[in-house]
Amino acid sequence: MSYKYFSLFIICVLSWNISLAQSPVADSSGNEQNRKLPSKEAIIKNKGKFRPNAIEEYNEAYYIINRLNESIGLPPNNVNFQTPQATLEHFILNARQNDYKSAAYALNLNLLPSNLSHEDAALLAEKLYFVINQRVKLNWDDLPDRPDGQIDIQTNTNQAVAGNPRRSIVFGEVDLDGIDYVFRLQRVKYKDYGAFWLISPNTVENIDELYKVYGPRKLDRMMPDWARIKLWSMPVWKFAGALLLILLCYYIGKLFSFYLRKFLMKSEKRWIKNIAGKLTTPAGVTIGVLSFYLLLNNLISFAGPFATTLYAILLIVVIGSITWFFMRMVDYFMLYVAENKIGDTSAEENSEARKMLTYVSVARRIVTFLVIIIGASVILSQFRSLEKLGISLLASAGVATVILGIAAQSTLGNIIAGIQIAITKPARIGDTVIIDDDWGYVEDIRFTYMVVRTWDWRRLVVPLKYVISNTFENWSMTSAHQIRPISIYADYRIDVKKLRKKFEEILETKESWDKNKPPVVQVVESTEKAIEIRFLCSSTDASTTWDLHCELREEMVSYISNLEDGLYLATSRVRVQEFPSNGRS
Repeated sequence: MSYKYFSLFIICVLSWNISLAQSPVADSSGNEQNRKLPSKEAIIKNKGKFRPNAIEEYNEAYYIINRLNESIGLPPNNVNFQTPQATLEHFILNARQNDYKSAAYALNLNLLPSNLSHEDAALLAEKLYFVINQRVKLNWDDLPDRPDGQIDIQTNTNQAVAGNPRRSIVFGEVDLDGIDYVFRLQRVKYKDYGAFWLISPNTVENIDELYKVYGPRKLDRMMPDWARIKLWSMPVWKFAGALLLILLCYYIGKLFSFYLRKFLMKSEKRWIKNIAGKLTTPAGVTIGVLSFYLLLNNLISFAGPFATTLYAILLIVVIGSITWFFMRMVDYFMLYVAENKIGDTSAEENSEARKMLTYVSVARRIVTFLVIIIGASVILSQFRSLEKLGISLLASAGVATVILGIAAQSTLGNIIAGIQIAITKPARIGDTVIIDDDWGYVEDIRFTYMVVRTWDWRRLVVPLKYVISNTFENWSMTSAHQIRPISIYADYRIDVKKLRKKFEEILETKESWDKNKPPVVQVVESTEKAIEIRFLCSSTDASTTWDLHCELREEMVSYISNLEDGLYLATSRVRVQEFPSNGRS
């Protein structure tokens, strides 16, 4: 019921804002508080008359052109375009003051139709400013403030550093449908005027196309003026709208998860019901985050440094939620295979099932690791600064890369050791092993370590490199069958044949005896006090053999103890000798 009321509330709020947006709201001063944003209709018409390339000659320090902005004329004399930083400052500062006609003088319009009016140029300047403010992070420190476009290099001396002049400088990049659009400043020379900097004609030519994608959203045009009060240089309604979208998408995710679980639970198949418990929550989170991402991109546009941070965080959350969903899906699939397609691994004689479970366990970790790596790679590929950082590290093979490789050597070694274990199978899940004198069972094989459960329910965490590099006992490697000795010390006078017969009788009564090896009784050692008699028994696996040999020891010790009141138990002999009397009293 709460979902229904919440949906009605959202519809009412949006309808109210639309009605307010359609009615004019005047400022107290009689002027509009904010200019109406330009439409996304292209300004550059195909029917216009295009002129040939204006570049007449290439020079090392600038481009020589034979015409310049014939539709709006040359920049006024009071405008400073001598350096790249000065040109961009002129454009940004005038655009902030809504003086887009003055800002348009910083554009090189030579690739546009000759019938372009000054008003059209102003609209292009407004669109470019909106795109830059929306998606481009300007780094003023890297923008030269020298006419030759070089960057001053600080040295320990006062001597100048020689360099080549630059005639083209990149001040921003955006990605559009997989294509890199570069924002450039170019140094040009026209007639007898000195060389100066303008925003390149190729950048200007792409303004309309970029504005269609990164221009204002629907709500930007719908909001009334009273809602444009700014907080942190951003209209308040955008923060309120974003918060409202978060709540809306939260309920979208909850509803999707609820109805998906309800739908899947109606199925009679067990594996589909298991999906309802494992995947509906990450699916709901993914749908909610994707909904917020799509709605925000289509309804609200943030600008400035805040927008760069917001969209970066949002992109990380979107890709992270999708990665989480795929991780849970892979995890569920592997668990389903382990539980339903593999036989009983508790029985040690089922070596094939234990081998398959080991493959599934290692594959589960490796695939999960690859999904995480792919998700992280996709996230990093969306950030140009990190992408360039990675390229520079690969190109230079710097010290940081070497240090990182050394630091990760142990982890990577354990991961590779896990792959080796899956291929060579020195240990499998369910195997009985002895590692450092601890007897236990391989409970799990993970990314970098193996978990061994000892007989007293302790857990040994063994690095996989140790398993590959060191010697350990695997009692289940080829066969679970095992033979265990029972050693008993007895007196020299005992009848061994009688013990052998009794041992055979007792062993015949034991159901755990596998009868693969006949009863064996041997005298294996003798000392000055007793003889050592060894009894051998066998069974299907290590645990059963251990229990069997303990039972047999108990019964054989009891039998020997009852023979002639313990006469044949191992005893220490002391010779007592009487010395003759010497006549003294």
